[in-house]
Amino acid sequence: MASYSSLSRRSALLLVTGFVALPATIGGAAEAQVITVHKDPNCGCCSGWVQHLRQAGFTVTTIDTAELDAVKTRLGVPTDLAACHTAQVAGYVVEGHVPALALTRLLGEKPDATGLAVPGMPIGSPGMEGGTPEEYDVVLFGPAVRGPYMRFLGGKPLG
Repeated sequence: MASYSSLSRRSALLLVTGFVALPATIGGAAEAQVITVHKDPNCGCCSGWVQHLRQAGFTVTTIDTAELDAVKTRLGVPTDLAACHTAQVAGYVVEGHVPALALTRLLGEKPDATGLAVPGMPIGSPGMEGGTPEEYDVVLFGPAVRGPYMRFLGGKPLG
């Protein structure tokens, strides 16, 4: 086996890049991220969303609070994008039942934005399973950006 000192710069870069990219493709990016979720202690759908994130490989810390409106205001969640819980991960705000797939994409792309939101509580979104799934948008929002980031039917991405 060749030692590191005998590798070309290109080979070393490919080697390092391959090892860095591999965990991201198998969930390593999720495992490296701690998500802090602010939620009502009595909300079952919030707990369902937390479970969805854990199953996707994220490390989740929950903070039960009756002061969710103050948290949303402090973190800059627009009123029309509000949902039942608010989270923070890697400097981003995550509002509502955002699927783990959208979070993983956000963390990989690192857009210049405040975060992602799924306004309301769409049936079939993570934590809101049961009934006939609805189509819904995951919205990318921030001071200079606002619009659809991904579209889902229940927990499945569309397009």
